[in-house]
Amino acid sequence: MQSAHNIPVLMYHHVTERGGFLDVSARQFERQVKWLAESGYTTLSAERFAAFLKGEAVPKKSVVLTFDDGYLDNWVHAHPILKRYGMRAILFVVTGLIGTGAPRPYAGQGRDLPLCPPHQQAKDKMFGNHRDEVMLRWSEIHAMVQAGTFEIHSHTHTHTRWDLTCASRDEKIERISSDLDASRKSLQENLGHASDHLCWPQGYFDDDYKRVAAEHGFRHLYTTDARGQNMPGTDPSHIYRFVVRDRSAFWLRRRMWVATHPVWGPAYNNWKKSRRK
Repeated sequence: MQSAHNIPVLMYHHVTERGGFLDVSARQFERQVKWLAESGYTTLSAERFAAFLKGEAVPKKSVVLTFDDGYLDNWVHAHPILKRYGMRAILFVVTGLIGTGAPRPYAGQGRDLPLCPPHQQAKDKMFGNHRDEVMLRWSEIHAMVQAGTFEIHSHTHTHTRWDLTCASRDEKIERISSDLDASRKSLQENLGHASDHLCWPQGYFDDDYKRVAAEHGFRHLYTTDARGQNMPGTDPSHIYRFVVRDRSAFWLRRRMWVATHPVWGPAYNNWKKSRRK
């Protein structure tokens, strides 16, 4: 088997009916997933991706799909599409925001679907008294895991940027530690296990974040920082992802080509760094 030399890691948040900012429409998402499937891509699990970073061979056409936060629309719209094409994704959930109750309908069942609002509206509700309207329930997560469409990992317990809210470094470190401990315990309680894969809220991290994460058993750390490419031997604490837009499969093919190209990939990342500065 000819192994991949560089794995693109894609970042989604929402799959909704209309699409928008951080929202990919169900129509475009299906086109993207269909293209990946028909082009012969393998969607890697977190475990297999970790093995690739250690040097193990994976199919040349490999990709990692990731979703952040744990929105209801991941169940309503993304799950049935992934199931239809036999693809899988990694879902980083904010464990403190996941609810309880029976599974709600998803697309294709012939039932009325729950409203899945765009990102800003969902964000306004997820931290308030109406989070169940926009966030997943554990019953839905169990169903997705059983179907093989999603595997679940930590996105912290509260999705808080403690570096922005704490009065001191010591308080920040204590808060990060408590947050990660609560997330790991929640995953173990509700799923029976917790992995060493963690996605940072807003993609932000610093040395304190990384050290505390390591103390809690998190080794594979996902960000959106333009820090390079995902190749064998690269640092698993700097896993780079790019945002998938509400665009065509042709756009996705071109974006993946840029992300993995040995010359244009680093050049593009450097350009993005310069723009942020």
